[in-house]
Amino acid sequence: MRIRIVDAFTDRPFAGNPAGVLLLDSFPDDEWLQNVAVEVNHAETAFAHRLPAGGDADWALRWFTPAAEVNMCGHATLATAHVLHTTGAHEGPVRFATRSGVLIATPGEDGSITLDFPTAPLTRTEVPYGVAKALGAKPLSAFDTGPNVGDLVLELADEKTVHALDPDHKALGAFSERGIIATARAEDPTRGYDFVSRCFFPNVGIDEDPVTGSAHTALAPFWAERLGRTELTGLQASPRSGRVRTELRGDRTLLAGRAVTTIEGELLV
Repeated sequence: MRIRIVDAFTDRPFAGNPAGVLLLDSFPDDEWLQNVAVEVNHAETAFAHRLPAGGDADWALRWFTPAAEVNMCGHATLATAHVLHTTGAHEGPVRFATRSGVLIATPGEDGSITLDFPTAPLTRTEVPYGVAKALGAKPLSAFDTGPNVGDLVLELADEKTVHALDPDHKALGAFSERGIIATARAEDPTRGYDFVSRCFFPNVGIDEDPVTGSAHTALAPFWAERLGRTELTGLQASPRSGRVRTELRGDRTLLAGRAVTTIEGELLV
């Protein structure tokens, strides 16, 4: 079967967040799926198969990190939609049946793809004792993101602090189900983004995720409330970096970006 590596939330290769993508006839057993994700060794590997016509969704979709299956993944969904459209396997909007319900990916005339995801429910919480030491910076506030995302959002003082983070990844695993989203307001919005973030997910085997679509379902409502706008652009300031355009629509969040296929090959096992 064909296997592809796709860089998501970027318009150029070797940037954004790489994901493995496999289109299957059906899902093999979970051990095989997990072993492939370990072999691919990117933040996520997406597995999809076509569903019968006439249902609520067109394709079934699952996501695996090298360590575990996850409930939601934005960049691997974007990568899968990109593969479906560029190979001719699907035309127009595609509906994915996932652990997080039906997620829709719609291609745009400009080459981007827009994902329709559930908005993360934010609940303000106390800044956990010890998280500042583990992160390497003192948070201004903390918010739980609910079960689908499973992260703790930590607001930091400024963009420079986010860029300078050098956390203790193992220690960060004690503070949430998946990991930590560190964020701050953009220092200069004329650079084309409104807020900055970095994401650390030690509990699913990812010390730092390059660009995280699911995190932006929490960042979109967080910054929409503070900036007074529903349409925003976030910069995820990992070494690979990438931008996510967000639009808050109540209990749904639209995430838009581009993708580039960088590797295509044959899986022999």
